[in-house]
Amino acid sequence: MNKNAALAAEPSLERLGNPLLRYFLATRPAFLSITLVGVLLGLASAWHSGISFNALTAPVSFLLALLAHAGVNVLNDYYDHLNGSDELNSDRLFPFTGGSRFIQNGVLSARQTLLFGAALFLAVMLGGQWLLGHAGAGLLWIGLAGLAIGWAYSAPPLQLNSRGLGELCVATGFLLIVVGADFVQRGAYHVAPWLIGLPYALMVTNVLYLNQFPDRAADLAVGKRHWVVRLAPDQAAHGYGLILLLAMGWLIGLIAAGRLPLWSLIALAAGWPAFKAANDLRRFAAQPARLVPAIRATIGAAHLLAVLLAASLVLDKFT
Repeated sequence: MNKNAALAAEPSLERLGNPLLRYFLATRPAFLSITLVGVLLGLASAWHSGISFNALTAPVSFLLALLAHAGVNVLNDYYDHLNGSDELNSDRLFPFTGGSRFIQNGVLSARQTLLFGAALFLAVMLGGQWLLGHAGAGLLWIGLAGLAIGWAYSAPPLQLNSRGLGELCVATGFLLIVVGADFVQRGAYHVAPWLIGLPYALMVTNVLYLNQFPDRAADLAVGKRHWVVRLAPDQAAHGYGLILLLAMGWLIGLIAAGRLPLWSLIALAAGWPAFKAANDLRRFAAQPARLVPAIRATIGAAHLLAVLLAASLVLDKFT
């Protein structure tokens, strides 16, 4: 998609006259599927351990995880409006980077965005109360940690992404999705989802990491000091490869240690598009407009790893 086509695809009040559609699209629903596969992996982790599948709590786990991710997306838009980075972002690659553009394009006001994000968080907390009664009080700490990380990622005074901790926030937040989904089924803490969920969480972290390259100039201008800003583009490009190697290495290590079945080798297929994206990033780190194929490949790789890893756990129970 060229620059003019991307700008034309951005949201406008004229095209989004229906308020329900407007608020739905403000959550960036196309990107919520990365959370769905994380929940799927958590459910597979519990089932592989011999836990009976609970058809009542599983759908609620999916719903609350989606609402939490949606709330983080909306609040991130609000706080990136406050710090001015989205307004200044002329290198954005919509819809992947530069925010949803709902505030900048006058579709929602900043106040509406803030209230909507807060309402989504409130819905998660209310729904979580029901889930606590069915899964156990330990779920409270997982949920609170997830919401706190999602808020602190971009909200002042912490603004963790501006302090070089954004990658850690994303890895921890998405790992907690796997752990939380497992806990809801298991009713207790277990080491398995922490170990199994880490390769997925790292792959999702690379989605954030890569998306920061088109946003680099705007983030630098407003003082968002993440690692892609702190390093020169050609130096920062190596970070993607390091995160990818850690994800693949951890996966292989779990299989070698017997923590994952041999079937899980199929999840290594997710490395193919990711390694191709790493190569593209090394070539075009200073030319962000050419990174769209790499961004798509990175998003696809994160989805693929979670789905294949979950499938391997299911297959192992039938063989």
